[in-house]
Amino acid sequence: MASLAEIRAKLSAMENKGSSNSPTQSDNAIYPFWNIDEGTSCTLRFLPDEDVNADFFWVERQMIRLTFPGVKGGDSRPVTVQVPCMEMWNETCPVLTEVRPWFKDPSLEDMGRKYWKKRSYIFQGFVNENPLNESTPENPIRRFVIGPQIFNIIKSALMDPDMENLPTDYVNGTDFRLTKTTKGQYADYSTSKWARKESALTEDQLSAIDTHGLFNLADFLPAKPTAEGVQAIAEMFEASVNGDQYDPDRWGNFYKPYGVDIGSKTQATVAPVQATPQPSVAPVAETVVETPTPTPAPVVEEASAPAPAAEPADQGKKSADDILAMIRNRQS
Repeated sequence: MASLAEIRAKLSAMENKGSSNSPTQSDNAIYPFWNIDEGTSCTLRFLPDEDVNADFFWVERQMIRLTFPGVKGGDSRPVTVQVPCMEMWNETCPVLTEVRPWFKDPSLEDMGRKYWKKRSYIFQGFVNENPLNESTPENPIRRFVIGPQIFNIIKSALMDPDMENLPTDYVNGTDFRLTKTTKGQYADYSTSKWARKESALTEDQLSAIDTHGLFNLADFLPAKPTAEGVQAIAEMFEASVNGDQYDPDRWGNFYKPYGVDIGSKTQATVAPVQATPQPSVAPVAETVVETPTPTPAPVVEEASAPAPAAEPADQGKKSADDILAMIRNRQS
């Protein structure tokens, strides 16, 4: 596990740089903190990644939502397919390659934001104070799916020189108090903060770590797509922009709409993992396979995507060719 100084150096490097097969489980290892009542708090104690070579005590997931008006030859209701962004592996993403230039045109900003990658962060640890009426699983080490708002609070404290020890330290670690309020109609966690005092894990917690072990957090990221999978993502993106239906014969072996049965042909699927609620413009669900679906929560993405402008009345009618033609005409 990296030291606090190494984590700070890596975070600084990421900022200066411009910031640039989940196992299926049926347990309740994901702690649904988004279900706590407004005005209440839960206290989390983060633990390190099982992977001693991991840079951080969390992993970042980047997903893209592709919407379709229905399934070809089947359901006519709108469906959504979640696909991994190739930038998660520092490779070129066919979707973002097309989408990035759209933000230079105010008429395309909303469409660009719709297809922009959504980030979430997976942590693990103990729930030291739990206001939810739920039974603790046999393994008390829970996973936490954190959205950008809460993550930025966590990251800012790590960069603070007043924090002398890693918050995951078994003896001199620090609890994180996650507080839920509301801002407008959305949940707000901006008053969440680290505890003022360090504390040691209890004997029961140390025993739980010995008994159950830690999670390798990378196991809960989507599998890296093959070359054929990347091609399928590019094709689905174009079809989504064009308003075409999802075609299970073309893409069923790679990704499918969550909860839609298209037979046994699908080999790799991405099911939703709920991201934490963040105040924003539109509800977005981020995901991991075993996460229950809490109240939809909007997510604000990174600086690469400017604030949304009002969508033109005919925006939904633009095809991928129309958009690309606009971009090429503007560049010429």
